[in-house]
Amino acid sequence: MSFNKKLNAVMLAAAMSLPASALLAADLKVGMNAEPSAIDPHYHNLGPNNQMAQNIFSRLIEQDEKQRLNPGLALSWKPVDDLTWEFKLRKGVKFHDGTPFTADDVIFTFERAPNVPNSPSSFATYIKGKTAIKIDDFTVHFKTAKPFPLMPQDVSNVSIISKKTAEGATTADFNSGKATNGTGPFKFVKWVPGDVIELVKNPTYWGEPVEWDRVTIKTIKSGPGRVAALLAGDVDFIDNVPPTDISRLKKESKVQLSQGISNRVIYLHLDQFRDDTPFATAKDGSKIKNPLLDVRVRRAISKSINRDLIVERVMEGVAIPAGQLLPGGFFGVSPNISPEKYDPTGAKKLLAEAGYPDGFKLTIHGPNDRYINDAKIAEAIAQMLSAVGIATTPVTMPKSVYFKRASSGGPDKSPEFSFVLVGWGSGTGEASSPLKSLLHTYDKSQGFGAANRGRHSDKATDALIEDALATVDDKAREALLIKATELAVGQRLGIIPLHYQVNTWAARKGISYKARTDERTVLNLVSSSK
Repeated sequence: MSFNKKLNAVMLAAAMSLPASALLAADLKVGMNAEPSAIDPHYHNLGPNNQMAQNIFSRLIEQDEKQRLNPGLALSWKPVDDLTWEFKLRKGVKFHDGTPFTADDVIFTFERAPNVPNSPSSFATYIKGKTAIKIDDFTVHFKTAKPFPLMPQDVSNVSIISKKTAEGATTADFNSGKATNGTGPFKFVKWVPGDVIELVKNPTYWGEPVEWDRVTIKTIKSGPGRVAALLAGDVDFIDNVPPTDISRLKKESKVQLSQGISNRVIYLHLDQFRDDTPFATAKDGSKIKNPLLDVRVRRAISKSINRDLIVERVMEGVAIPAGQLLPGGFFGVSPNISPEKYDPTGAKKLLAEAGYPDGFKLTIHGPNDRYINDAKIAEAIAQMLSAVGIATTPVTMPKSVYFKRASSGGPDKSPEFSFVLVGWGSGTGEASSPLKSLLHTYDKSQGFGAANRGRHSDKATDALIEDALATVDDKAREALLIKATELAVGQRLGIIPLHYQVNTWAARKGISYKARTDERTVLNLVSSSK
């Protein structure tokens, strides 16, 4: 054996004798199933985007793994009168370029965030109706027209950016790194779409010290591919472990898992605003009036779906059947709504009552790289609907294409599709988030219905949501949220809930992570200590 080979063998043996924490103290390699559609933290209110933003930027208020609120760039917050919230800002914080953080950055952020051009899903849902006013360099007031008890929850979803760097900047400037200047735990290095994102430690981070000097995030869309990369040592940590691999990985001595229920509901949105919907026809292909406008048809679709079978077969048991917007235990969950029972006979009866005894043709559109087993779920639903007479064709596509088309691909930037598979995780950790985003009448000027791709609209539901958002008393507000949920989901079927995700992360032994209800992989919370 040559000297070099002997030296390499000695070094390898020494490295293998080190504890995992010593090996992984500097660099972390991560395999993620989905990449953001932009690095711009205000471009797209989407899980992968918000996840990435949390690693680079900070918010006035931060959420822990259970979505409880903690001080962030604001040390304290309180209502000073019925229409005003006061935030006291943290002093001594610097952006990645060394610029001091002040109230000017907060004011600039809240002016820019709801107005990013071509946003597929705007942050207006958290910002509209709130006016940010600078009192001094470290005090900001938020004014509202009505009492607004959820101000802390809303602002905890908005990443703060640098006015100096981002003024006049485009989304492309953030994607290139030119404007990507945050106060978060990591600095942005580069993004190669479809391949890799590189981050480095922010040594001046205001929060807990960051363990990793460098993080390399590889986009590995294939679930088996992520697992293989982990087992081969190509990455140290992966998200979205495929349900089919969980039992096997539990037996791997060199792997440890983190698991927890998500606040994300996987659901169906249906076209409820057009008489002529583009992807529903008679069986012979001729035009018909949009059948999805009829609540009996929507109920028939819900009854034709065997949620238990989807959970058991498609999700390998790692999901929970859903009947409403959030699983039990979250604020605003109705005790009176259960998952719709599988009833194909009842579904056929409702279709006949609605005037479709022979059914009709329908296309279900969905992403194939966003949610756990999303394409398989769409295929399963297509089969179940076809069995009751709704001849359904599944069409799936990458999320980078899907969400733009689902939100604004139709005439006058209306939603393009008739029937879509989507998911929603409550950014606020309670029911007002999905209610105002998914089920309130679409109103861009007010920030309502930002992700209402079915354009469900009901004045009574709108009034309940708006009353809840202006009700300070927690008990009274929860009652309003429950009533709105029972009306919009239970009675009107503005959306059809399918299941709640249970999320699983996997890592090399010695790396730990607390499963988060918001599903996010927050890299400074990945620890090499057992």
